[in-house]
Amino acid sequence: MAVVEQLPCYRGRPVTLFTDLYQLTMMYGQYQAGQHRQRVVFDLFYRKNPSQNGYVIAAGLEQVVWYLQNLRFGSEEIDYLRQLRMFDESFLDELRRFRFTGDLFAVPEGTIVFPHEPLLRVEGPIFEVQLVESALMSFINHQSLIATKAQRVVDAAQSGGKRGPVIEMGLRRAQNMDAAVFGARAAYIGGCVATSNVLAGQSFGIPVAGTQGHAWIQSFPSELEAFRAYYRAFPDNTVLLVDTYDVLRSGVPNAITVAKEMEKDGRQLRGIRIDSGDLAYLSKRARAMLDAAGLTYVEIVASSDLDEWTIRDLIMQEARIDSWGVGTHLITSYDHPALGCVYKLAAQEENGRLVPRIKVSENAEKVTNPGKKKVLRLLVDGIASADLIALDDEQFNPAEPLELFDPVHTYKRKVIQNYEIQELLVPVVVGGELVYELPSLAAIREHVVMGLSQFSSEVKRHVNPHIYHVDLSDKLWNLKQHLLRQWRPHAR
Repeated sequence: MAVVEQLPCYRGRPVTLFTDLYQLTMMYGQYQAGQHRQRVVFDLFYRKNPSQNGYVIAAGLEQVVWYLQNLRFGSEEIDYLRQLRMFDESFLDELRRFRFTGDLFAVPEGTIVFPHEPLLRVEGPIFEVQLVESALMSFINHQSLIATKAQRVVDAAQSGGKRGPVIEMGLRRAQNMDAAVFGARAAYIGGCVATSNVLAGQSFGIPVAGTQGHAWIQSFPSELEAFRAYYRAFPDNTVLLVDTYDVLRSGVPNAITVAKEMEKDGRQLRGIRIDSGDLAYLSKRARAMLDAAGLTYVEIVASSDLDEWTIRDLIMQEARIDSWGVGTHLITSYDHPALGCVYKLAAQEENGRLVPRIKVSENAEKVTNPGKKKVLRLLVDGIASADLIALDDEQFNPAEPLELFDPVHTYKRKVIQNYEIQELLVPVVVGGELVYELPSLAAIREHVVMGLSQFSSEVKRHVNPHIYHVDLSDKLWNLKQHLLRQWRPHAR
């Protein structure tokens, strides 16, 4: 854990009261009732894919681990809670001794996941497991959402045979510092090659990128002087912003002048950036002008409120853009700003054993899957065929045929044979101790690429993707139906 604690964006962070008040009121009620040591299992999952996507990229686990390992009630927190006049001193004394001693199983960051399957399974005393709900949801909700949005943008930038890299440039449009820093981390997981956010770069080792803004150009007597000054400052990494005044009549001609001067010095202009106007038209004209001047090596970078749809359209229009700077629409997941994870009780201790629990709702989608569960990915010839949510003690033999069925429309069935099983939930914290080696961001990015390679293009398409099946095992489905039948006669 020392590596996580040393990161600049974590230093001095108060985390213990990063919770909703009702977590504390429930803990107090459980303490007063003598139930606070009762062991429980909670699942964290989401119900709907964002941004019309067919899947989500799980992210945020590193922050979950950091949070659980640093969860302590100090004097400041205790004094504040005392001032609320809601809790007695014996409860506050209990909080002073608080440590997370439970178990956390999670899908590794970068895993491709789907609605209703647990991304985290948390087990331990209800006093502990209840408190962490809101923080865990916040970490997983946000980063999984941004990583997924980033992957959509990156995928669009590589459509039509292109290989245009994407730079995350959303710091100034993010809701706050945490959203910007952790959003940049998630965007890098999703496939962006760099960020403009220097704190994110320092904290996570993400490559940083940036040139100049329009104010730089305006602060000089002329655009040409501004370009020359920037070249003198950064002779080995000169990218010039060409749309402050007029892209084609001023910006590009002045950039060509500086590029020719650089060639005389034995250097090359790296690129130009266009941040406004008709990017398809301007990039094609700019490319023609650069090529005519013998500057075929100069790249064109585009920004200006881009998202996956705009990028895809620009590529279809044969825009001559080599790389993309994407800000607002990525860092805020502008079209779908919340993932909507939930955290639900799945099992509770009774007489020394865990008993399955179910939440029932008029909305069938909100009926939970009971019991302590695992998630299995079933691959046939290396391609993911379905995910299976099963009870944790179930065993499956890949050498034997397995019949899968839709948990709602049960007549929809298929049989798979000679399949490979990948167990998605892995132990991360056991008995309060970290047992998992946190991977590097580079390894997480590779995990995303590997995971996506296991799915058909139909699942990955941006519009009306194929619905990937997440099924229940026979045993889990029967348990769920049994609990539903038990519940109905007692409904009031």
